Amino acid sequence: MDEPVRVRLEVADGIARVELDRPEARNAVDLPMCRQLRETFEQIDADEDVRVVLLSARGPVFCAGADLKERTGKDAAWVRRRRVASFAAYAAIEQCRRPVVALVQGAVVGSGGEITCAADFAIAAEGTVFRFPEPHWGTVGATQRLQRVIGKRRAKELLFTNRTLDADEAARLGIVTRVVPPGELADVGAETARSIAKAPPLAIALTKRAVDLGAETDLDRGIRIEMAAIEQCLADGGWRDGIARFAAGNGEEK
Repeated sequence: MDEPVRVRLEVADGIARVELDRPEARNAVDLPMCRQLRETFEQIDADEDVRVVLLSARGPVFCAGADLKERTGKDAAWVRRRRVASFAAYAAIEQCRRPVVALVQGAVVGSGGEITCAADFAIAAEGTVFRFPEPHWGTVGATQRLQRVIGKRRAKELLFTNRTLDADEAARLGIVTRVVPPGELADVGAETARSIAKAPPLAIALTKRAVDLGAETDLDRGIRIEMAAIEQCLADGGWRDGIARFAAGNGEEK
């Protein structure tokens, strides 16, 4: 039996648009959504025409968290497999070779926050609210990515208290990088994607990898990671096109 569609993908002009498509359930994450997110990002990773990914959701709510209803009547082994599937979905987003920009609105709860933190960065509509209620649901979650985004002590405070953040506080903490009027979210996301897509894809991919790997080590090793990326760019030769475009613009970006 085919699974219901939970995630939709469209690719045009180098931009992959991934949309959570379960608005009737406030885009709550269930097992089919986990599987389809992982499969979608694996497909994107294999598509050499994709330069950047926009990750959004259909309806007024980005993601209301995990679908706890699907656990009714399930045993611990099933719940364990379900959690492993969610980890695989978040990892596929985070490890995508292309930049992933999340566009969030409405409520971003639990698993929605995990998806947001797995993206390279996120843009929020005004009025967006964030919560990380996992301990209050009697479970454990968001303990790793959240602290890497906002720090250990802040992550503990949000997880322990289930406190709601507004979009401005989320921006101050670094969960999102910009807050825009709701009617402008899609346009700002599209413009951001077009800006990223202009850059040479190898340089962007190596920059993403260098930042991610560098965050896991000290500065000296981080510089070595960057030098290895620079050598790969030099060997490819595409850097000459960037210099030519810069020179053609009389020293100004076009």
